[in-house]
Amino acid sequence: MTARYVRKARRTGVAALLVATLAFSAAACGGDDDGSGKDKGTSKSAESPDTGKVTGGASETTPDASTVLTTVKGDSGLEMVINSATRDSGGFVTVNGQIKNTGSEAYTTPVQWGGEEEALADADRSFAGMTLVDSKAKKRYYVLRDTDNRPLTTSGYSPSIESGSALTFFAQFPAPEPSTHEVGLQFPGFPNATIEISG
Repeated sequence: MTARYVRKARRTGVAALLVATLAFSAAACGGDDDGSGKDKGTSKSAESPDTGKVTGGASETTPDASTVLTTVKGDSGLEMVINSATRDSGGFVTVNGQIKNTGSEAYTTPVQWGGEEEALADADRSFAGMTLVDSKAKKRYYVLRDTDNRPLTTSGYSPSIESGSALTFFAQFPAPEPSTHEVGLQFPGFPNATIEISG
């Protein structure tokens, strides 16, 4: 009788263990099927713009083409369109715009766009060569850097801009004095432009 009791208890324990294992497996599979798994959420967050291509640590967004502060023509049918220059509460100015290739051939982006500083010689293609000039205060503002000395601007773009295409960009600078509402924008290959800072 004791032996039979032991065999029955073992069968009951094995059955309980099997049920628990199946229940755990079903729960794990269900989590993957409903799209709410942690890994999927992480992937979605990674695809969201962060500091863009900082690409230098700041959001890279498509500029609002309905607003144009200025348009300047460069070499080989290039046009630089500045869509916004916004002062933020953090003490910096973000410039958004586009480089349009209106020429008939692809345009190879020059290394001068990335600036001439030796510290940036090994950096990826960027807009670190862009500067803002406050002529009244006699100050020049360079693109900000992150803690790894990467410029806070669009970078890593294609080495050429195809005919009829546009390269959108952003660049962040230290903000001029609050009383300064207009600055000059300088970028290699384009004439100086005057833009108005909002905010």
